[in-house]
Formats: sequence, C-alpha cells, structure tokens
Amino acid sequence: MTEQKFTVTSSPHISANESVASIMTDVVIALIPAIASGVYFFGFRAAVVIMTAVAACIVSEYVFEKIMKKRITVGDFSTVVTGILLGLNMPVTIPLWMVVIGSVFAIIIVKQLYGGLGKNFMNPALAARCFMLAAWAGSMTAFVTPFMGYGADAVSSATPLAVLKGTSDGSMPSLLNAFLGGKAGCIGETSGLMLLIGFAYLLIRKVVSWKIPLSYILTFAVFMFLFGRNNTGYSQGYFTLLHILTGGLLLGAFFMATDYVTTPTSPVGQIIFGIGCGILTFAIRTFGGYPEGVSFSIILMNVAAPLIDRYTIPKKFGEVKKNA
Repeated sequence: MTEQKFTVTSSPHISANESVASIMTDVVIALIPAIASGVYFFGFRAAVVIMTAVAACIVSEYVFEKIMKKRITVGDFSTVVTGILLGLNMPVTIPLWMVVIGSVFAIIIVKQLYGGLGKNFMNPALAARCFMLAAWAGSMTAFVTPFMGYGADAVSSATPLAVLKGTSDGSMPSLLNAFLGGKAGCIGETSGLMLLIGFAYLLIRKVVSWKIPLSYILTFAVFMFLFGRNNTGYSQGYFTLLHILTGGLLLGAFFMATDYVTTPTSPVGQIIFGIGCGILTFAIRTFGGYPEGVSFSIILMNVAAPLIDRYTIPKKFGEVKKNA
C-alpha cells in the first residue's frame, strides 16, 4: 500500500476569482460617470487633461520598470486608475506639462521607488496633487465656471468652498445644483450624483466597503454641524450639506480613501481611519488657510494606517502574548 503525501503551502488557502486587473477595471468603470460629467460641464479639454494624466502614468511606469529590469505591470490597470484620479483632481485650466510632471511624480516617486503596487505608503494620485498644490498653487486653483469650457471665453470663478470660508466672493449653488453638478471646482468633483452612482457600482461589485466612506462623511458632517464657523446666513444644516456637496469630499471618500494599499485592513481600523479623515478635513477647512482639505487629510491618515492596523488587527488563532 503506497502512502499518499500532501503538500501544505503557506496561507492563504482560499482562492478567489478577483485579480488586481479585475478590481482596477471595476474602479475604472465606476469612474466613468464622473469622467462623463466632467467633460459635459467643462468641455473636451477635461478629457484631454485626464487622458494626458493616464498616458503619462502608463509611460512612466513602463519606462521605469524597463530600466530597472522589473516585471512590467502596466497591464494591471492600477496606473490607469492613478492617472484618472489625478486628472479628476485637477482644474480644467491646468497646463498639460504640469499634468505630465504630476503623473511622473505619482508613479515614480510615490509608487515605484517604494517597490511598486502594494508597497507605496500613501495614495499616489493624492500625493501628486499635494505636490502640485505646493509647486503650482495658482494653476492648481485656477477654476472656471462650468459649461464655459476652456479658452478665451472661460470665466474664472471661486469655488463654493472658498465662498463658504469667506476668502472669496461669489454666488452659491443650490443644494440640487451642487448635487447634480455645474459648480466650479476640479474636473471630477462637480457632480455628487455621478460620484454616488460610481460608488454604488463598487458596493454592488463588492470592490469596496461602506466603512471608510460612511465614517468619513458622517464624522465630517457631525463636526461641521456642531463646530463649523458659519458666517453665511444659511442654517447650520444647510451650511454642512453645502460643505459635503461642493468640494472634493465625495470624490475623496468614495474613490481615494478606499484604496486597498494605503488604508487599514481590519473593519475597526477602517472606521477609525474614516473618522480620522473626517476630523482632519473639518479642521483644515475650518481653521486652516486652505478652503479644501480632503487630499491632505487622506494622505496624513495613509501614514497612520500601519499604526492603526497594529492595534486593531485581531490576534492570530492560538497566539499567546510575549513574555514580559
């Protein structure tokens, strides 16, 4: 009688049909409504900005991996997602050469120099956006009125957040217009409805969880309602809703705070992460000199994610405490 031998490999022992490419493809599909609304409200140049960012990200990753003799990973679509998110986080007026530099920074400095996908410690698109805000603040905040496109007839316009903060004069959109779109801002943040549709798709596909987005938005809403500096004449509730719908909060909460690599893995850790993002966004918008705050809040919490995981990941079955 022959003895049958089995090979036992390291965990995980459960396989799934999902791959990096399939997950990233779902994210790209979920971003299509936001892309479409950006092009509708700001004209064809919005598509040019996004395509430039995507192309620059793909070329940067391919060239870097080719030079370093690493496995070529552009086929996993993670660079496409980074490029789309970076493009959506820019004003339509941004010079294209700045888009290219920002894309190179996102892929090479933030992602590849730390080992590539899965090893970067902060979201590449958001890190590049913060870098560009520091380097070219004027160009990164040169917003125009939607429907005017880009060109000689473009009309400069303050964002609703700047008006709410009192740093700029201008008119405020109604809540309905703020939700549907048509407000000055970055390409991808203009329509809350399109962002919500994309997020719903990700939930249905089980690509992301509700924990970070919901805890992020609810925490921000509670703090802004209770402690927000409201000098607008609106009720505090209306003021809070405008803050949620007129900036980059929904884009950040739905598509960037949910990044697998740079956020905690435990359910409790994800809720803590979302709460931290909400508090930081509130603090920056209320007490800082910048009317936004989503990008900075998320990358600050990205840095804290490993520490959050350290104290929230459940103990392994059978693990005992180390001797003192």
